[in-house]
Amino acid sequence: MIDIKIIRENPELVKNNIKKKFQDEKLMLVDEIIKLDSQQRKTKTTIDDLRNERNVVSKNIGILFAKKKNQEAEQQKEKVNEINEKLLILEKEEESLSQEIKQKMLLIPNIIDDTVPIGKDDSENVEVERFLEPRVPSFPIPYHVDILENLEGIDLDSARKVAGNGFYYLMGDVARLHSAVLNYARDFMINNGFTYVIPPYMIRSEVVTGVMSFAEMEAMMYKIEGEDLYLIGTSEHSMIGKFIDTINNKENLPYAYTSYSPCFRKEKGAHGIEERGIYRIHQFEKQEMVVICEPEDSKEWFEKLYKYTVELFTSMQIPVRTLECCSGDLADLKVKSIDVEAWSPRQEKYFEVGSCSNMGDAQARRLAIRIRGEKKNYFAHTLNNTVVAPPRMLIAVLENHLNEDGSVNVPPVLQPYMGGTKVINTKTKK
Repeated sequence: MIDIKIIRENPELVKNNIKKKFQDEKLMLVDEIIKLDSQQRKTKTTIDDLRNERNVVSKNIGILFAKKKNQEAEQQKEKVNEINEKLLILEKEEESLSQEIKQKMLLIPNIIDDTVPIGKDDSENVEVERFLEPRVPSFPIPYHVDILENLEGIDLDSARKVAGNGFYYLMGDVARLHSAVLNYARDFMINNGFTYVIPPYMIRSEVVTGVMSFAEMEAMMYKIEGEDLYLIGTSEHSMIGKFIDTINNKENLPYAYTSYSPCFRKEKGAHGIEERGIYRIHQFEKQEMVVICEPEDSKEWFEKLYKYTVELFTSMQIPVRTLECCSGDLADLKVKSIDVEAWSPRQEKYFEVGSCSNMGDAQARRLAIRIRGEKKNYFAHTLNNTVVAPPRMLIAVLENHLNEDGSVNVPPVLQPYMGGTKVINTKTKK
């Protein structure tokens, strides 16, 4: 949510930003908000004037009674009652206007950074840089589910019986590799100065609406029936929510956390053949980075965060590239975003494994996350980035370290987390 002062003082900036995001249907909201804001401010002024008048009259009542002018005092009491009746009506009107303004403000996209490329959707995202040389082996690489089944590392059929599509059992050395990736990612971030956190896996609705747009919420979140709780789609939700309605001292900033959690997502809509298997699922685990910082520091932190992901992947000998998200591909709360994509030797193209986002003060404004200033408090900036999400990480490891006989080499940095195992071998079928 942007500062309403921007809409009051520079509505054309807001409209141009909406156009850059190809959301022209929202242009009318700007004029509607300006009109409602004007009405609310006039109403508030009337309320303030009436309250002042009531205070003056109330003081006079006491003076009149002291002077034994009871009849005049009773008349003034009637006037106070009339003022109270007017206030009751106006206060309800102001509250209604305030709620209507807030609901419309929540639909206005954040002001994107000037460096964001303009484009309608992810097909117009812009490649920034590549790291490590992509490799295409001389032998054919099977689909990742076939690799996993050959290693006896996955059971999709049983998972469908237990939970339906979009779930899986990971087995044996593959399950161990999954945990190794998470543990390595945890230690990698701790060694870079981040505090490790395991957050709540459910959050209340006020946190949900504070960390994401309504469209994202509908597409992602699972609601707990009969309770004001949602399963998190990423630990970012809990971690940002941790600071709801707080005033933070400057000397304690930045807060740099790396958080682990299972994640739950609806993943609504139809997806292509490359998104079968474990590419898009309803439940997975993830290591995340979250930063709460001074507004002037968020650009520097943005650069740091996505570079950590690049460093992590390349340390596992997986080629990656960074991709600048265009305006139309940015969620409404984002100021700027860069995706990290890993190389798929089977597809001979890159696929997304992480996303780094600078949210500016949008989440902080919604959740009242403030910094204590010398004269007045101000909103913090929040950032988040994927360290690893192992289902896609597993695909990257499997394809980039597959041997012709179907075995998979364990990257050296993961071997200590695998008890020294260097190769995951295929299993002999009985």
